[in-house]
Amino acid sequence: MIRLLIADDHPVVRAGLAGLFADEEGFEVVGEAIDGAAAIDIAAKERPDVVLMDLRMPVLDGVAATARIVALDAPAPRVLILTTYESDDQILAAIEAGAAGYLLKAAPQDEIVAGIRSVAAGQTALSPAVAARLVSRMREPAASVTLTPREIEVLRLVARGRSNKLIGADLGIGESTVKTHLLKVFEKLEVADRTHAVTVAMERGIL
Repeated sequence: MIRLLIADDHPVVRAGLAGLFADEEGFEVVGEAIDGAAAIDIAAKERPDVVLMDLRMPVLDGVAATARIVALDAPAPRVLILTTYESDDQILAAIEAGAAGYLLKAAPQDEIVAGIRSVAAGQTALSPAVAARLVSRMREPAASVTLTPREIEVLRLVARGRSNKLIGADLGIGESTVKTHLLKVFEKLEVADRTHAVTVAMERGIL
């Protein structure tokens, strides 16, 4: 028996889903939540196997509620997003929050039921449209990073093993200025140290 919690702020949607699973063998609806905060509370008390989560809800949205629910003490409920929204940012935010699947409300009933069974079994469930968007997003080239000519000069000297003091002497600038340039490089490349900065810069063809 798959125990379900339905989280949606629209009464008609909740009633429709509850009716669907009342007639579907192997399912039990153990709770209905009108917003993300209520979903967290009910999930903590009832410990459903799967939470059907809408994205846009009052008090707390579906992404934030998902993150809180999957962080509950084990065994934490698994969350399946069921929404009308399919923008890239919303899909990625939900997946990053820990959702095990993302289906659209317009999907056929059989697809929704199969998706819940998959998620309950520890697998993932993505509607074809959502899967296509994720694949397309992954194939997009990484956003280009632009370093100033001076930042590139500093990074080249770092790659040669020069210290900040020696880099400053080579370029005719103060050691503190070198540090400032490096901090900006770290921020742009999203790294935390000199070695990683050089490695990333080489991988991206900057050096």
